[in-house]
Amino acid sequence: MEGKNTFDFDLLVIGSGPGGQKAAIQAAKLGKRCAVVDLNPFVGGVCLHDGTIPSKSFREAILHLSGYHERSHYGTAYRVKERVTMKDLTDRCSSITSDIEQTVRSQLLRNNVEILEGFGSFLDPHTVKVKRGMKESTYTAQFIIIATGTRPRRPHSFVFDDNVVLDSDSILCMEEVPKSLAIVGGGVIGCEYGSMFSALGIKVTIVEARESLLGFVDREIIDTLVYTLRSQKCQIILNDKVTRTAITPDGRAVTYLESGKRIVTEKLLVSAGRVPNTEKLEIETVGLEVSDRGNVVVNDFFQTNIPNIYAVGDVVGFPALASTSLEQGRIAACHAFGLGEQRLAETLPYGIFTVPEIGMVGKTEQELSGEKVPYEIGIARFSEIERGKISGDNSGVLKILFHRNTLQILGIHIIGHNATELIHVGQLAMNFNGTIEQLAHNVFNYPSLSQAYKTAALDGLNKVIATRDVPDEFKPTEEEAMRIN
Repeated sequence: MEGKNTFDFDLLVIGSGPGGQKAAIQAAKLGKRCAVVDLNPFVGGVCLHDGTIPSKSFREAILHLSGYHERSHYGTAYRVKERVTMKDLTDRCSSITSDIEQTVRSQLLRNNVEILEGFGSFLDPHTVKVKRGMKESTYTAQFIIIATGTRPRRPHSFVFDDNVVLDSDSILCMEEVPKSLAIVGGGVIGCEYGSMFSALGIKVTIVEARESLLGFVDREIIDTLVYTLRSQKCQIILNDKVTRTAITPDGRAVTYLESGKRIVTEKLLVSAGRVPNTEKLEIETVGLEVSDRGNVVVNDFFQTNIPNIYAVGDVVGFPALASTSLEQGRIAACHAFGLGEQRLAETLPYGIFTVPEIGMVGKTEQELSGEKVPYEIGIARFSEIERGKISGDNSGVLKILFHRNTLQILGIHIIGHNATELIHVGQLAMNFNGTIEQLAHNVFNYPSLSQAYKTAALDGLNKVIATRDVPDEFKPTEEEAMRIN
């Protein structure tokens, strides 16, 4: 093997998304020679240019221009702009993406990370070929990190034309806001876009083959989401599969369901999950292990079966969050260069940017019931919180699940305004094995939505106090036992 000093770089990262960025910057902070390879002339990866940032910017533009948060004060007909166009929505996305790209590029260059434009693929465990057009270059590195992300899955049963039948990338490239939209798939992406467009007043139909939207989310939270979606005239079809789709001669999408239903809409969004970008990396050249779904297999430190090669971000699969990708990149770089054996935290927050948004951390009621954990619930409704009334959120809910005996917090589930921000208070409490008593005794700013934590905690404590004299198990008297038998 070559000596360390003969390598072009100490670390070479393929992909400049959140995981790749943080891996390179962390290594650079350790004084290592680093480079990032990306086929896009603009750094930031899928997260910045196609997925997370554009879709969330799109959402914010919809919420503002539709006047969504003000409708409870000024009426359901209230609008900031009467007719919202795609240009209104995408102009905001473009300016935000451009600004963030410049910030990311500046951070990389300021830390002396070299940016190599082109498509990276393996020649051997320490060598990467970078191809840009007709030009090819090779670079060697002591360590290599794969951070190539994912792309929308396009099932063969759908004919995508990126005009009528769309995926989660091409939907942001529509020329006009459609009057109607069908969405196949009631997962995170399907629910996010479905709620965004329905908030804008578009006729939306979501089709989900399973019995519930977002099957991993607490049922009570989903009930609230479904109620809100239906109040926005969004139709939800469950337990029904799509058999095929077609495009009519006049350019409309027809979705055929197993039940015999037909849905005719201007546009069709197929949200069928995502697939890892690994097939062109030539990973078979180096013998990297991948799963049945094509995800790179890694250990707790994001190290592959080839010791000097790591993989981070969506390309490794679950939990496939931009937030965890950031930390995975840092952990991988630290492990590669011997800076301890850090691991990803067990308690991870989830943010689902539906309208209204959802934040969750820890166990759901279904999980705790299945594990036979004696839990209790504390609930706060935003309609009872002063800041909730001020912000016009009448349907928001914050729910704390905790152990009845130890009072330890087991899970927190929020739907409503700023849920994805509020969840971090609960996450931090759980990471320090916090109890519901600590939340109940804490002082929160007034008026603030964070007060919901105190209200929910007191609600939970009061339930425990009210039943503290009730025995855990029912022991019948002799007379009762005889009657039972």
